[in-house]
Amino acid sequence: MFGLENWGLIGLFLGNILAATIVPFSSDALYIAVLSAMDDPLACFVVATLGNWIGSVITYFMGRLGRWEWLEKWFRVKRETLQRQKQKVDRYGLWLALVAWIPFIGDVFVLALGFYRTRPFWTIVLLLIGKAARFLVWTAVVGLF
Repeated sequence: MFGLENWGLIGLFLGNILAATIVPFSSDALYIAVLSAMDDPLACFVVATLGNWIGSVITYFMGRLGRWEWLEKWFRVKRETLQRQKQKVDRYGLWLALVAWIPFIGDVFVLALGFYRTRPFWTIVLLLIGKAARFLVWTAVVGLF
């Protein structure tokens, strides 16, 4: 029923969901490995992009669950600091969604975008564009070798 290629795509999808959440995992290494092993770069591109995007959407909505009071109480962050950060996020933050693919800090960006409640529709659209661009570049680079 499922060939090895299908299992590879399922693993790629699930691995990319996890990598885009707060789980520290390299989606780039996984993508390059599966892309190199398979003969279907389009399927790899679509599956990795969708998995990574879904993981980021999950992280975004996890951030939206956060409360300022929690940061003030548990991490002793001053309300003024949070307000200054919110002003910056309101002004420029939505564009951080385009670079949410950057290892380590990208997931923090997405969590912050949710926490500071950027516009969901545009955040999610820009997350998709950024994730797709990243995997398109990797597909082109791996295809050159």
